[in-house]
Amino acid sequence: MKATGRLEPQPWMDTPQVRALFGSLDRAGVVVRFVGGCVRNAVLDRAIDDIDLAVDKPPETIMRALTASHLKSVPTGLKHGTVTALVEGCRFELTTLRRDVETDGRRAVVAFTDDWLEDASRRDFTFNALYADRDGTLYDPFDGQSDLAAGRVRFIGDADTRIAEDRLRVLRFFRFHAWYGRPPLNGPGFDACRRNAGTLGSLSGERIAKELLRLLQAPAPADALQAMACSGALDHWLPEYAGVARLEALIAREDAPDPLRRLAAILPASADATAIGKRLKLSTQQALRLEVMLAAAPAVDVAGGAKAWRAGIYHLGGGLYADRLLLAVDAAGDWRAALALARSWTPSELPVSGGDALKLGLKPGPRVGALIEAVERWWIDGDFSADRDACLAELERLARQT
Repeated sequence: MKATGRLEPQPWMDTPQVRALFGSLDRAGVVVRFVGGCVRNAVLDRAIDDIDLAVDKPPETIMRALTASHLKSVPTGLKHGTVTALVEGCRFELTTLRRDVETDGRRAVVAFTDDWLEDASRRDFTFNALYADRDGTLYDPFDGQSDLAAGRVRFIGDADTRIAEDRLRVLRFFRFHAWYGRPPLNGPGFDACRRNAGTLGSLSGERIAKELLRLLQAPAPADALQAMACSGALDHWLPEYAGVARLEALIAREDAPDPLRRLAAILPASADATAIGKRLKLSTQQALRLEVMLAAAPAVDVAGGAKAWRAGIYHLGGGLYADRLLLAVDAAGDWRAALALARSWTPSELPVSGGDALKLGLKPGPRVGALIEAVERWWIDGDFSADRDACLAELERLARQT
């Protein structure tokens, strides 16, 4: 594979950990190059999330080379050629060059190779087949740089073939468009995704949810999401999809992307959060949060002012109140002030408990719970100003009346 250019110097290419790793592999005669996302983002001058590396020797050879240099290695995926190197607190994934022997749309059986072009040819999109040496020498066999510059997500080779190898690439097409693309979508790629959208039902909910949430985390995902819906890619996994109008309003409000909150924004209020959570295999915490965000009650009273805001924060907690508030895009009132309060004010606990009711001579039972709830409503109505003595007096008054 011939060099096609050079990257501007990147600080992450010359850290002590990177130098140590490359040195250990160089001494063993291993050719190692940065690959994929870190190179793609460097071309665009964007921050990188992690460093992936491609190597031209089998994983056993890589592990021996690391051990010889007193570097720790973890066999994270030997049958797929992946070894994780741990160097002074940094993790690096090193994957041997591969070619596909057999694929079923979900998993691939691979064979190792030392042919860089063969490895590049099995990747999904042109700008994910970028490689770079540590000195910045760049290898771009499918003109991925031009596609990045044009905001174009283009499959390598025949799009239908690439999707047949891994059906999840339908969603990856839209996810990468959300992060790196500009309208219009690549026509052949979109057409192939539309033709193959019906195959997504055979994948796991976890894989679908991971791609969907990563798409929703993009700065402006609405266009890609609409295109995904038009292709039929959401028909099986998110038939409740309700469009992007509320999503775009939410994005205009929020100060940081929250993919789960954005997921709630593309669902109707009537959506069954429990069913969606099970279908997408969301964690228990995610499913419960989604349920609260979609629930009809308690309503968020933005126009009611600080007293109503504090009551809402008390019932929901600051985080969930902020979720409901940001999603209430049609509600009148000073939502910015309400959001600031949700992030700064922590409600105290009700100053009385069932034990205080028992000290008044009441017997354990439903009446005690009802009295405490009544005191709590009174305390909230008074904007949490009553202290323990006042709450005890109200509890005693209510107990005498009933």
